[in-house]
Amino acid sequence: MAAFAQEQLDALVNGMYREGFLDEQFQQIRALDEGGSPDFLVELLGLFCADTDRMLNEAALLLNQPIVDYKKVDAYFHQLKGSSASVGAHSFNLTCMLVRDSCDKNDKESCLEALNLAKQRFYELSKRLNIMIQLEQAVYAQKAGK
Repeated sequence: MAAFAQEQLDALVNGMYREGFLDEQFQQIRALDEGGSPDFLVELLGLFCADTDRMLNEAALLLNQPIVDYKKVDAYFHQLKGSSASVGAHSFNLTCMLVRDSCDKNDKESCLEALNLAKQRFYELSKRLNIMIQLEQAVYAQKAGK
């Protein structure tokens, strides 16, 4: 059974690399947890997802104001770009750059389009990361039970 969960996990992670969701930074973080409990990875990804969700919602509120403070929106996406780079969330990181480019142009419509793309990419990433966390925990539990 442990082998099956490990195969599923490996297939998921490899697919996420192939599809551009993840980059080599994620592999470095994952390597920190290998051989031990997946707690570090679970906690890190949980914080990343919670913070990202909150900041996306706050940025959306700012962009829906009659007068947009592009510097504040840009500040959120500057932070999101950094946090996504540090966890290896490649495709989401790229969309953060798109939003920042739109903020530089003070283009509300372009910002909203880029924000919607960022939300779509984040929610797809988040869904896959949650599956990955469940599989990591199952593999660890099965190995610990042997």
